[in-house]
Amino acid sequence: MTFKEIIQQITKPKEVKDSHDFIRNFPNKVGSYGYDAWGFNINGVKPFVGLGRFFYENYFRVEAKGLENIPPKGRCLIIANHSGQLPIDAMMLGYSLVTNKFAPRAPKGMYERFVPQVPFISSIFSQWGGTVGDPENCIKMLENDEAVIVFPEGARGISKPFKKRYQLERFGLGFMYMAMQTNTPIIPVGMVGFEESIINFGNIDFLQKLTKFPAAPALIPFVFPSKIYINIGKPMFFNGDSNREYQVQAKVNEVKREIESLIDVGLNQRKSVFG
Repeated sequence: MTFKEIIQQITKPKEVKDSHDFIRNFPNKVGSYGYDAWGFNINGVKPFVGLGRFFYENYFRVEAKGLENIPPKGRCLIIANHSGQLPIDAMMLGYSLVTNKFAPRAPKGMYERFVPQVPFISSIFSQWGGTVGDPENCIKMLENDEAVIVFPEGARGISKPFKKRYQLERFGLGFMYMAMQTNTPIIPVGMVGFEESIINFGNIDFLQKLTKFPAAPALIPFVFPSKIYINIGKPMFFNGDSNREYQVQAKVNEVKREIESLIDVGLNQRKSVFG
């Protein structure tokens, strides 16, 4: 496919119509100008849908199972594994939720604190629903009945080398504290294919110190069209004493095991990396 054909695929009129259809069904609470308190813009989702469709359907050929497990409205925490060096996994997961035929949701996504330092990117991400991964931010969004995507591995997951693919890194505990505090269901998600989309050979330590970024990977500068599988599990509910860390850790481990099992489902679904 030529560059001209790619642009035509992204910008053809059908995409605009589709984006309007999905937007009319979003439960997001916005003001008269289409913005909410975190910078999300209803109209800003339109180009995301147009651009995302090409990569979702044609480049990565994403297969998403379990979309019916996403609540049609109300708060939920969508907890997924993180990989691929770039937040392409977040974009493809977000696209699957935005275009969910069962119940379209425009989810919020939590990103690392260094992202606002990157010119233009933070503004675009904000309009698409991204915000700094601050617990107070997240709790307010959940209290506003938002669907929030969280990657508990953080930069540890997205920047791990190729030799550690599909080995989950340590999960932070923050999402579980927030779920218990706000009585929010957790939706586990296992994603397969992003580990092979960008090949990372390891971290360049001196460059990481120089840039003060969470990681400075040595990688092949190309995004491979690996076949992507997204499996979404049933809601998980947790209660109990959130003041005892070992109990919170046990609940986090339970979510982690469920995500590992969903990753195994995806690995068994694929016949090869590219098909």
